[in-house]
Amino acid sequence: MTDPSIRAMGPEAAALLAALHAACFEEPWDGAAFDTLLRQPGVIALARDDSFILLRRVADEAEVLTLCTHPEARRRGRAAELVAAALERLAAEGVSRLFLEVAADNRPAQALYTRVGFIEAGRRPNYYRRRGAAVDALLLARAVGPARGPIGGVPQDRLYSSPKR
Repeated sequence: MTDPSIRAMGPEAAALLAALHAACFEEPWDGAAFDTLLRQPGVIALARDDSFILLRRVADEAEVLTLCTHPEARRRGRAAELVAAALERLAAEGVSRLFLEVAADNRPAQALYTRVGFIEAGRRPNYYRRRGAAVDALLLARAVGPARGPIGGVPQDRLYSSPKR
């Protein structure tokens, strides 16, 4: 990895990741959930002291399970650096596409994902629940590696769009 402060984490870091997740989300995952995830094949955690990204790789695709930066460390590029490190690692492992879901009302996260090359690939209605209200999830995707040329002959900007009928 390019940034030496970003390191791979295993199940031994479950409590640390859970504490950081609790500082970032209203409904955090506990240490047992992180421990279970981190023991599964294909799950990767890349972290620094104030932020982490958790990914799951299956075949030549991967998904971001969660990404968080401690509130006191936000707006410093930490999340973008973690995404870059994840893309570097996934490319080395032969992954071609990365997916994630983000709440439709989470504008700061959407702005980050747009900056790092994700495009909208779909929507999951009423996916999240917040204080009793339903919020849609946007399904975002991007190619792993430079997002310039076509993948399998399909231009990057049309890679995830559904065919017109």
